Amino acid sequence: MSQWITICKLDDILPGTGVCALVGNDHVAIFRPYNNAELYAISNIDPFAKASVLSRGIIAEHENQLWVASPLKKQRFRLKDGYCFEDEQYSIAHYDVTVNDDGIVQVKSH
Repeated sequence: MSQWITICKLDDILPGTGVCALVGNDHVAIFRPYNNAELYAISNIDPFAKASVLSRGIIAEHENQLWVASPLKKQRFRLKDGYCFEDEQYSIAHYDVTVNDDGIVQVKSH
């Protein structure tokens, strides 16, 4: 059964960066892009390097979509759904994320 897991305060995530959180047993990367009111949450596991590093990737815009480039092998993952630009077979999980009225970030577990 899925549930909302409290992660941190919105102010704890600097614009243009990501943070990693443990949601159940999943390593989740939560991103707060510049100039965007929306947060995004995808798996933090880079499926190419098999390492928990995507929260440290670079956020970029490509074809009017926001992506994160892995800091290790540079493959790109779309923030809205975890789709892998280089090879869709390596697409990763995405998570619902919200900020409540108190400014607390929450991620829905799978």
